[in-house]
Amino acid sequence: MTAMTEWITAPGLTDYAEAVAFMEARAAAIFAGEADELIWLVEHPPLYTAGTSAQTQDLLEARFPVHASGRGGQYTYHGPGQRVIYVMLDLNRRGRDVRAFVKSLEDWVIDALAEFTLKGEIRDGRVGVWIARPDKAPLPDGSMREDKIAAIGVKLRKWVSFHGISVNVEPDLSHYAGIVPCGISGHGVTSLVDLGRPVGLGDLDVALRRTFLRHFPDLRT
Repeated sequence: MTAMTEWITAPGLTDYAEAVAFMEARAAAIFAGEADELIWLVEHPPLYTAGTSAQTQDLLEARFPVHASGRGGQYTYHGPGQRVIYVMLDLNRRGRDVRAFVKSLEDWVIDALAEFTLKGEIRDGRVGVWIARPDKAPLPDGSMREDKIAAIGVKLRKWVSFHGISVNVEPDLSHYAGIVPCGISGHGVTSLVDLGRPVGLGDLDVALRRTFLRHFPDLRT
């Protein structure tokens, strides 16, 4: 293999079960040295996924199909208008450090959001990327409201990653009402369009590609 990171953008809506089967096969091939690393950009039909830490009570209403997922994290939503970024990278070669890997994913998303003059932030105890909302009423304890714009949940098999990141571009945010997203109450969810950025999935894809190598260098160099 050339050790390049391949990029594929899937057309239309991708079935979730088929996506998981594809990722598992690709991760095995990467470990075996039979395939390059892959960033796979997809869009799913409306569905909920339950990570390994999901709590039954956080599924408020099964409005859409619910898929058990082997990734880390709790319940999340996927649907049209959300860019799902499946990250299949070989940590055998990039460093077997899960914390550093997740931080690199967070920093990558933050850099991509900065291309749209948005300040994404991370919070202790709350995986993912958050946007401060001083324009909204504060929480009951007086603290500033923060909305989640990107969720992160990964799985490693033989130190090859799969699953990954979802970034809200213009999904139907009301679809989150059926779950407690990532088990976090009090804070909400937002999207690029909700924040006044009139962009599409393709615009985010360009920003992701432009900022990727800052966090995941080309292994050929």
